[in-house]
Amino acid sequence: MIYIGSKGQKMDKHINVFFYRAGFILLGLYVLVALVMRFYWPSGIQLPKSGCIFQVILGIYCPGCGGTRAVLAFLQGRILQSVWYHPLILYGVVFYLLFMVSQTAVRIFPRCKGMRFRAWYLYGALVLTGMNFILKNVLKLCFDIYMI
Repeated sequence: MIYIGSKGQKMDKHINVFFYRAGFILLGLYVLVALVMRFYWPSGIQLPKSGCIFQVILGIYCPGCGGTRAVLAFLQGRILQSVWYHPLILYGVVFYLLFMVSQTAVRIFPRCKGMRFRAWYLYGALVLTGMNFILKNVLKLCFDIYMI
C-alpha cells in the first residue's frame, strides 16, 4: 500500500478509486479502438519495420520495442503473438482485469477485500521489460534471431 503521512488508509482508498475510474476509461477506449479496428481496418494496420531510434542508431532493440505491435496483436485477438512481441501487454491486461473485477466486487459486496495498488506491480513490470530487452538483444546479437 502507499502510505503518505498519517492519512495512509484514506490515501490508499483514493488511489484505488482513481485507478478504478481510470480503468473504466481505459475499457471504453479499448472497446472504441477494437471496434474501429474490426470494422475500419479489418485486415489490420501495417507498421513500418523500424522507426525506433535505438534500432536506427545503436542497432539493438529498445526496452519498448514491439509494444505497439503487441497492442495491435492483442486487440486483434492474437494473444500469443502479442506476448511474443512484448510480454508487458499481457502482464498489464491480467493485472487490469484482476484489479477491476476485485474492485467491482468490493463495490457490490462491501465485505470483500479487493486488490489494492502495490508498488511491486510496477517493479514486476520493470523486471519483465528488462528481461524482455535483454533476451531480444541477446537473440539478435549472438544468434541472429530477430524477434520483431
